[in-house]
Amino acid sequence: MLNKPNMVVNIAGLQLKNPVMTASGTFGYAREFERLVDLNRLGAIIVKGLSLEPSKGNPPQRIVETACGMLNAIGLENVGYAAFVKEKVPFLKRLATPFFVNIYGKNIEEYAELAARLDKVEEIAGIEVNISCPNVKEGGMAFGAYPESAFDVVRAVRAQTSRHLMVKLSPNVTDITKIARSVEAAGADSISLINTLTGMAIDIETRRSKLANITGGLSGPAIKPIALRMVWQVVQNVKIPVIAIGGIMTAEDALEFLIAGAVAVQIGSANFVNPKATIDIVDGIESFLRKRNISDVQDIIGSLEV
Repeated sequence: MLNKPNMVVNIAGLQLKNPVMTASGTFGYAREFERLVDLNRLGAIIVKGLSLEPSKGNPPQRIVETACGMLNAIGLENVGYAAFVKEKVPFLKRLATPFFVNIYGKNIEEYAELAARLDKVEEIAGIEVNISCPNVKEGGMAFGAYPESAFDVVRAVRAQTSRHLMVKLSPNVTDITKIARSVEAAGADSISLINTLTGMAIDIETRRSKLANITGGLSGPAIKPIALRMVWQVVQNVKIPVIAIGGIMTAEDALEFLIAGAVAVQIGSANFVNPKATIDIVDGIESFLRKRNISDVQDIIGSLEV
């Protein structure tokens, strides 16, 4: 049995010590987990979604537990760019783990402006662009719903930053491979998927939605088969690296996505159930490789036989 397999992965020139990342919105700004997790053992950290100005998000109730998952309608609550740079970056830059900033905007100009400002913050390893947000200039349809609008926002962000540019795709589309090819053409360095699926829950006694926002994003084990299928499809259709998200609770779950072709995984809802999930998954992948005498995690990435 191997003593220590190589866990290093390379995402378009960015080297990570292992393929386990945190998913935006589920790990705060990392400091919230410092007493529970050795943050320096993670492959990368992606902080919660950031906008130019602070946002209070949606009113409660904002989270509802569902069968095999959860619905959230947080509404991208965050401290805003200025407070993030002043209050959050000083802690993050002390870590030995690279961090990404997930960004969103109400229009293309906001995305571009935020990317330009973040490009000047030297410690940031990369930007993850959330294109699941509604385009207020086009009637509220999400930027990621159509190849054309996805292309436009990614191209605008690409023009403002030289950092690694990861684009997070929405599953609430007809053909996710078209969106993936579009953001690749616009200059994305990598793609992460999937974001949450739109869902809702009703209280039968009050006959009201359990979420104040009526609908929310479904995450957790319930969406894993859908995420796995979409990741595999996108891997077949783009040349840039793919990072998997969606219902990854265990090392076994993560390994499925790696075998399907993802070069790394992001851990989201599992952090709410088990705050140490990320480290458990790192250890679990390493144990899997060691027991099977696989010397390098690269040997299992994209090894699915069809």
